[in-house]
This record gives sequence, C-alpha cells and structure tokens, in this order.
Amino acid sequence: MSTYDVAVVGLGAAGAATLYQLARRGVRAVGIDRFSPPHIYGSTHGDTRITREAIGEGEAYTPLVKRSHAIWRELEADTGVDLLTQCGGLIVESAGGGAAGHHRHEFLASTIACANRYGIKHELLNAADIAARFPQFGVDGTESAYYEPTAGFVRPERCVAAELTMATRLGAEIRRDERVLAIEPAGNVVRVRTQGGIIEAEKVVMAVGAWVHDFVGADQVRLFNVYRQVLNWFELERDAVDHTAGVMPVFIWGLSDGNAFYGFPAIDGTREIKVADEQLDVPTAADEASLEVDPDESHALHAALISRRLPGVSSRCLRAVRCLYTVTPDANFVIDDHPDLKGVLLVSPCSGHGFKHSAGLGEAIAQRITTGASDADLSAFRLDRFAATV
Repeated sequence: MSTYDVAVVGLGAAGAATLYQLARRGVRAVGIDRFSPPHIYGSTHGDTRITREAIGEGEAYTPLVKRSHAIWRELEADTGVDLLTQCGGLIVESAGGGAAGHHRHEFLASTIACANRYGIKHELLNAADIAARFPQFGVDGTESAYYEPTAGFVRPERCVAAELTMATRLGAEIRRDERVLAIEPAGNVVRVRTQGGIIEAEKVVMAVGAWVHDFVGADQVRLFNVYRQVLNWFELERDAVDHTAGVMPVFIWGLSDGNAFYGFPAIDGTREIKVADEQLDVPTAADEASLEVDPDESHALHAALISRRLPGVSSRCLRAVRCLYTVTPDANFVIDDHPDLKGVLLVSPCSGHGFKHSAGLGEAIAQRITTGASDADLSAFRLDRFAATV
C-alpha cells in the first residue's frame, strides 16, 4: 500500500494542472490515469484549443482564464515549450443567431458584457469590418462580431506534458496506464483501488472527465451527459488568402439557424485549418464512442457550414479525430465535494469549454485542497445548484 497527502485521479486538463500545482506546494501527491497522458481517448487533445478572456459562458470564468495565461507563460519559461499563441479571436453572430457556445443564447452579448466588466480590450465589428480585416471569412452582410486581440489558442497536449514534466520534477509521482477500480472511504483517509494495487490519501481529486459515471451515484449520473465530437483539419485552396496565425484569428460563429462552428488559423507552416461544430443531441458513453471518424461526417460539416463561410477552405479533409464533451444541464463546471465520498473533490466535467481555464483551475483546486479556500471564487460550480433536478 502507498500513502500520499493527495491522489489525483485523471490527468487530463484539470488533473494535470492540479497535480502540477500541488507539487509546487510541496504536497506528497500522486497522479493516476488509465491511459498515458497526453492521449487521444478523452477530451484533452486535438493540437489546439481556443482561449479568450471575455467568457460568454459566464463571467465567473474570466479570473480563471487570466490566471491560466499567466501560468502558461511561466511554464513556457520553465520548459522552453511554446504553449500559448495570442493571435486574436473573433466571435461572429449572424442575424438571428446567438446560440454559439454550448446551447447558450445571447452569447455575443454576454461576451461583450464580460469584456466591459473586466476591462478587456476589444473591438466591435460589423459585416463590412469583418470583410475588410479578415477576408478569410465569407460574410453575407448581416453579421456582427466581437474581436479580442489577446485571444488565441493553447496546445493541449503540450500543456499537459509540460505540467506533468514539472510535477515530476517537483516530486510528484505519476502512474500511467493504471485503471482506477474504486474510490472508497477508509477511516480518516480515502482508499483508491487500482489495477496495480491500493493507494491511500488524505484527500482525492477526482478529475475523470467522461468516465465520471463510474464514480458517482445514480442521482449524479443524470447530471453528466457525454457527447462525441469530431475535429476536422481541412486543406486550404491553392489560391486561398493568407490563413496563418496573426493574420487570421481563432473564431466562433453563431448562425441564424441555431447552429455554430469554430476554428483556428493555419499553424506550424501547414496549409490546413482545424474546424469543428458541436454535437449535443445524442449522448454516448466514454467507452462506447467510436474513435473512428466516417469521412461523411467531415464532408457534411463542410457542405453545411464551411463552404460558403470559409471560401478558402477546400472540401478535402486531411484528418479527423473524435473528442468527448461531458456536459452538465447548464453547461457549467462542477467543482465540489463528492456527495457520497468524504475527502473526495469532484472536479469538472468542463462541458466542452474547459481547457482555456485549466491552468488557473488547477491552481484554485490546489489552494482549496491545501488551505480550504482558493483565490478564485468557485461557488458558481457547486453541485447544489442542481438540487431541484436530482
């Protein structure tokens, strides 16, 4: 039996960040993952994730993303790895739209309100402005937009690898390819049973993402729906205008029919851009969602959403991967004491918009675990907000 101050179960976005921050504080910590992170099986992969400071999903997130940007810059200095690119971000709304961002209405308006509250530098653009400044986008004249120059993208695999590298360097232990079978109380500690043996810790951080159903009761299972997503990398047309980062921003586009899609500029010298939409209608399970992507899925996305609005992007999909969202009823995070397991903190699921906040979230969780409180206000993410639905 191995004993620790804290065990972190799941080393994706939130778990890796938390383990790193615990190690920085001298905590005897172990991180456990059923795969070898960073990996392709959960929610933390796909080369890039959008980051932005004004958060239309809710103003409680902005302090977390601001801290995340600072922490990633610290990690870059410590590891020499490029993690954060601030190439600008554009949130576009077609007339009658507003549902961009995980079934959220008034997403553009909420983003602008958040920027005003926190004093985040931004510009408001009309369709003519978009066409003049960003010819990569095919507007029809009805659009309005928010532009944030400090937005951009982070590299999820690199971030997780950097956090785990630093956590190990600072004394944390990492157990890869070790499945957790059960988490249970054992007197004054928490016992984690794995395929490799038994771990006991004073506290456990449960950051298992799409596998959350394995570790919560029936009442909580209903709060977490898992959805399969597809990320696509399309080739640029030969005569396409410049789509590179710094010329083209990351973007989120809410359409008048209620659909939305998002994407990234071409990076690392390639002639391809990553584009995806969101599927939040057909739930699945972590171990049932197919890793394989049917080419027809990518072709349908191009025909429906891309061909007219990104005229420089060809229909040729060079690669595609699947990703998992674990979504709560209000599409906000869960960070709270496990309702049935004393000493266990239930972290995330992040509802598909978590990576941009993850570094700051890991810091806040480590503060809460070690001192009982965090600098960031996490009260908006308590489970009791769902009391009427369970």
